[in-house]
Amino acid sequence: MLTEEALYWIALHKAPGIGPKRFYRLLAVFGTARAAWEAEPGALTEVLGRKVAADLVAFRRTCTPAAEGERVEKAGCRVLLACDPAYPPLLKQTSDPPPVLYYKGEFRPSDQLAVAIVGSRRATPRGINTARELAAGLAARGVTIVSGLARGIDSAAHRGALQVEGGRTIAVLGSGLDRVYPPENAGLMQAIAERAVVCSEFPLGTPPYAANFPARNRVISGLSLAVTVVEATADSGSLITADFALEQGRDVFAVPGPIEREGSKGPHRLIKQGAFLVEGPNDILAALNLPLLAVDAPTAPQAGPDLALSPVEQKIWELLAGGETHIDDLVRASGLPVATVNSALVMMEMKQVVSQVAAKTYRRNH
Repeated sequence: MLTEEALYWIALHKAPGIGPKRFYRLLAVFGTARAAWEAEPGALTEVLGRKVAADLVAFRRTCTPAAEGERVEKAGCRVLLACDPAYPPLLKQTSDPPPVLYYKGEFRPSDQLAVAIVGSRRATPRGINTARELAAGLAARGVTIVSGLARGIDSAAHRGALQVEGGRTIAVLGSGLDRVYPPENAGLMQAIAERAVVCSEFPLGTPPYAANFPARNRVISGLSLAVTVVEATADSGSLITADFALEQGRDVFAVPGPIEREGSKGPHRLIKQGAFLVEGPNDILAALNLPLLAVDAPTAPQAGPDLALSPVEQKIWELLAGGETHIDDLVRASGLPVATVNSALVMMEMKQVVSQVAAKTYRRNH
């Protein structure tokens, strides 16, 4: 059952012109989504400007928060608000995360151990096979595969994860959850919802507009420790996902291909710019300093002061001796890349030796 405040989050989030930045600005000024929704036009104009405020006032005449909540529930969807404790921690660490995340399925703590695999919609058989094998290899080691449910590489990555018993995959849509795109992936979307998660920041009824996909790509990278590109042209949207990953402090991996193929130009450009060259799942696991897990291994083993830590985890453990520490301070003190510290903290949380006590702030459990 959605709370009253959640209903106002959903309605305000749906209003035209209210993206994450404006949404959070309204919350900062008015305190709650309900107060922002009910604010006088003059007060809204001071925060949003004349046009956006007028659009919001007009939208309030046609939208009822309770009706929006009922629509979500009837569609079999659930929502996570950015203020919810269950909101994906990696996504919450990004700049201006989606205020509302609509989803079907179930997010799990183990989904913090996630890697995105993206690439061309017009993939070659070689690319599709590579994406599927990479996804299956990572999923078999307990890594959740994140992608965008598009034709080609994305679909192959989702299918590769699902072919593993217990494998997890998250599909991020560039439309509302009631608009399957592409249509032929309706069955795949259903399978993912039953086994893992399908999610979107776009309200129900939102068509798959081209302008939505860069925002979708930022969520793909935001949910992941790293982004892997398999086949992409020089102007592919997959490179936008890679750019978001770099902005978010995540690692970028690329699979090389035949030099004469257009689909190799994107990965080769990324490799020239410093992306990790990938030949198999172990390259990704090693770069992220992740152990070779098995999907049936316990995701939360019994922890204690003597629990074995990797060298990177041990270093972070020692840096946390002084008390609660922000991830930026851990990065500076350790001299390690942000993505390496991120992945180590995820593993340490799964081992129950550290806890996140506030946004990007961690402490020892012992």
